[in-house]
Amino acid sequence: MTEVAASTEQGDRDPDEVIPQRLLLVLPTTGEYDSRTWRIASAAARRGHTVTVLARWRQGLPTAERDPNGYEIIRVKVVAGEALPFRAHARRLVRRLRGDPPEVATTTGVTTAAAAGATAPAGAGTDPAAAAAGNGPADAAATRPAPFIRRAASDVVRRGSILLTIRSQTQRARGVAPQADLIHGMAYMGVPVALDLAGRQPVRAKVVYDARDIYMDAANLARMRGPMRWTIARAERRWARRADRVITVNQPYADVMATRFDVMSPLVVMNCSYRYTPGSPRPRRFHERLGLASGTRVVLYQGGFSPDRGVEQLFEAIRLVDDAVLVLLGYGRLDAEFREWAAQPESLGRVHVLAAVPPAELLDWVASADVVAMPIQPTTLNHRLTTPNKLLEAMAAGVPVVASDLPGMAPIVREVGAGLLVDPADPAAIADACRRILDAPPDEAAERLARIRRAADQTYNWERQMDTLLAEYTRLTGRRW
Repeated sequence: MTEVAASTEQGDRDPDEVIPQRLLLVLPTTGEYDSRTWRIASAAARRGHTVTVLARWRQGLPTAERDPNGYEIIRVKVVAGEALPFRAHARRLVRRLRGDPPEVATTTGVTTAAAAGATAPAGAGTDPAAAAAGNGPADAAATRPAPFIRRAASDVVRRGSILLTIRSQTQRARGVAPQADLIHGMAYMGVPVALDLAGRQPVRAKVVYDARDIYMDAANLARMRGPMRWTIARAERRWARRADRVITVNQPYADVMATRFDVMSPLVVMNCSYRYTPGSPRPRRFHERLGLASGTRVVLYQGGFSPDRGVEQLFEAIRLVDDAVLVLLGYGRLDAEFREWAAQPESLGRVHVLAAVPPAELLDWVASADVVAMPIQPTTLNHRLTTPNKLLEAMAAGVPVVASDLPGMAPIVREVGAGLLVDPADPAAIADACRRILDAPPDEAAERLARIRRAADQTYNWERQMDTLLAEYTRLTGRRW
């Protein structure tokens, strides 16, 4: 086709017609419970685009699968150590510094921890011959560095592994990532992979950096000090500036990022849920799963099991709320600890811990609760300015909230009248707010429910947010998404 003919055909095209394109979403996680990725991928696939999610593999998950919503998921095995130069020597040095038992080569060529009962990676076995070789726990302990040296070395290794993990995923992704017109990099560990893949295509793909948190002021990075923090902060700024567009989840985050990254104010695409209409009668999934009495009220915390989310305060608060149970629905590194707490006599029967559910099922579970609690602690700038997913998911499901009185989420709760704001550090205040919502007169509860659903239907829904994102995709590629 000649250039003139192609131009004429393009000119004759309906400006509202979607032009199928290729979207690649890069995640620094397995993607199992990433609702934002699920919503973007499913919405784009329904519009006729070819969508691929590139995520990380873990044991028990397929390396490739097709989601029922019409997009592909490819997972790559990521091993930080493989990105080290002189890998075998570096691995032995790291194990020595951490005080791990020495590795022994087995007849199969696999190296294993020598000590019987030594902690192995998920899915790894323990070689019986190694256990019999005399390198037992006592021998290993005798050769370990002093505890403070081990802790310091482990901390250095953990922090250094961030960049090595990024490098490993980048190397593995190069061999499997498909060509794309636009690559959407999720989080600060996803965008460098996206940038690398974009630059290796015959025609460079446009890159979006989806900065869903103020990462240098969130979780472990907020506690990091010294050269490694400076290195990662500098790298994130460089990645943000190389991306064709930075997007984030609320305006307070956008204001901080515009200054820190020295970029155009990031586009705000809130992490709302799809419009949702609960069944009638509303679902009672927690009652069915846990065998609760019909009159038992459910206070729900759903999301990540990580520090400073207010779960500890909820354990105390629920003891002060009659005829109610606390349900923790989620996943994370504190899962085992929360389950131990729930089994203690003072919490037994009052607190239940359930595994996370897929994004497509989540709102049915949220709608089964009577209150959604999110007493996030103001321990970091990221937490103070957060607009948590669970707030927007509760609104979509029509469930009132008890939320922290913090500048990120409080304005929405007040504007909508979606629930009550509390001092998140005060379990008594949290309990009082839960009781006031649970014991509200029927007419007051019905009025609140109507307000929440109206706000979710008109403003706080994914359909509106996706329109904003698709408009930006269109601007970037020059073709309608």
